[in-house]
Amino acid sequence: MERQRGMGRKGSAFAGLSVAITTPFKNGELDLVALRQQVQFQIDAGVQCLCPVGTTGESPTLTHEEHERVISEVVQAAAGRVKVMPGTGSNSTAEALRLTRWAAKEGADAALMVAPYYNKPTQEGFYQHYKAVAEAVDIPLCVYNIPGRTGKNIEPETIVRLADIPNITMVKEATGSMDQASHIAGATNLTILSGDDSMTLPLLAVGGEGVISVVGNIVPRDMLSLLKAFRDGDLASAQAWHAKLFRLCRDMLSLSTNPIPIKAAMKMLGRDTGELRLPMTPLESAGENKLRTTLTEYGLL
Repeated sequence: MERQRGMGRKGSAFAGLSVAITTPFKNGELDLVALRQQVQFQIDAGVQCLCPVGTTGESPTLTHEEHERVISEVVQAAAGRVKVMPGTGSNSTAEALRLTRWAAKEGADAALMVAPYYNKPTQEGFYQHYKAVAEAVDIPLCVYNIPGRTGKNIEPETIVRLADIPNITMVKEATGSMDQASHIAGATNLTILSGDDSMTLPLLAVGGEGVISVVGNIVPRDMLSLLKAFRDGDLASAQAWHAKLFRLCRDMLSLSTNPIPIKAAMKMLGRDTGELRLPMTPLESAGENKLRTTLTEYGLL
């Protein structure tokens, strides 16, 4: 049974599973061969969208040139077979605008814009930041609200204001607050995407339409199964998938800062070197042991 509310949301083309892909490194440099392999892995799994150069993609430690290169490479590798929504946010509006213009020029389908971090704008500052970028580009924008990283919440009243801007069509909801998500779902026509894997099912229940997933880097088909079960009205199956995925999702965010655990998991699974850039450091041995146990119990090792 399709939910009627979701059918009319203005970002519904991006409903479903988007995967926040990691940025592979080899000897300190971008590993573009591995990046293209990641893109193909996700396309083979049937995901709806790829989100490179976000938090999981270690965008804070990429140079501007590398950030742009990853966007271009992923768009080219996807070749229209799957949507691409790269991270283009910054705490500088001018920099966010430059990156978003680059994404649009290279053929990205949308842009994922994290809230300006560190400088902690006022709510009017948040509004003007997104408005400035939205008026300068014609691709859809997803407001990425993650106060645990940025230091300040974009309040729901501000997101309601932003929803009136035509090409602001989505919000990546990573506040952990079902009240905030419910407010946005009831007061706007935005497509709401979960920013926390373990909160995907609860968010779907209050009007969300999908997830931008970290765990999707290793088990995209399982997350797709959860989403399909919910969309088909099979709540028992959706709950079963939620229960199966929960510990894996929890480990990805609790063992260390994202993307440290997911890169460690991909290394264990033979899909990545596991390299990170400082100030990110590898998972410590106790965390590695716990992660290996989780992957083994899940059936991946």
